[in-house]
Amino acid sequence: MSGYRNTPRISEPRARTAARPAQWPRILLIGLLLWIATVAVTFLTGNSNLVPTVVLLGSFLVPSTVTVWAYERYAADLGADRIFACFGIGGIIGVLGASVLETYLLSPSVWMYVGVGLIEEAVKLAALVMVSRRLRVSGLRYGLVLGATVGAGFAAFESAGYAFNAVLGIQGLSLRNLVETEILRGVLAPVGHVLWTAILGGVLFRERRAGRFRFTPPVLFTYLGVALLHALWDSTSGIAVWLVARTTAADWQRALFELGYMPGPTAEQAHLYTLYDTAGLVVVSLGGLLWLRLLVRSERPSPIPAQYPAAPA
Repeated sequence: MSGYRNTPRISEPRARTAARPAQWPRILLIGLLLWIATVAVTFLTGNSNLVPTVVLLGSFLVPSTVTVWAYERYAADLGADRIFACFGIGGIIGVLGASVLETYLLSPSVWMYVGVGLIEEAVKLAALVMVSRRLRVSGLRYGLVLGATVGAGFAAFESAGYAFNAVLGIQGLSLRNLVETEILRGVLAPVGHVLWTAILGGVLFRERRAGRFRFTPPVLFTYLGVALLHALWDSTSGIAVWLVARTTAADWQRALFELGYMPGPTAEQAHLYTLYDTAGLVVVSLGGLLWLRLLVRSERPSPIPAQYPAAPA
């Protein structure tokens, strides 16, 4: 493209000019203490006005910490303002797009979670392209960080919605359901949306040339791969139920089911379901982490420039 010139490739993070301590541990610790204090005060006082604070702190703590860690360790030269823009704007664009498309394109079926994976990974990819199109950088490292940032923003806003729904119990506000939901989603966030969009963003930026995004076969195959991981992740609960029913269902349970009644699980079946569900999430997470490791190890220095002058305002 005219107006661009080659500059030396930036293949490694810039060395720090001063021994500045990392901020992400402090953010995690202070945020966790504030969340615990807010939960405790809400339990003690029953003040429902504090529920939004619990929702926001719990939903944004882990995704924000992961974003700061990735920024400080691998992409401090991009600037904090661009990272925050990817987190906020990219996350909001992603959840809005996913909500609209899933409402009008999906219906309950065996393949519903496949559709969820394809839609949500597509909208996160579109959000990443939109918020970074004027950022004249390329290369795997930048794509991993920016993709993880958009994924973290998506996870934070989505978790806030799940937390809000969890607190609305049949018998009034259920703070216990809220806390359990936020703990579970907070622990799983780094190996969910953050990991999938990091992988997709890394390949997208690796294939970028002269400031243009190219949807080459590697990008398309990576999109389909992370969408499959996403679908498997969402399907683990249903798969666990099917495995329990196939391996432990008694004759009386099958008879009740054939009559149109849903038989209650035994204590052993409930424990087995939890084991299968957890094992499924672990397997999907390990698959994503292994893919990320292979992607990073396969990267080799190249004479292709990794950064271009910023486009005129």
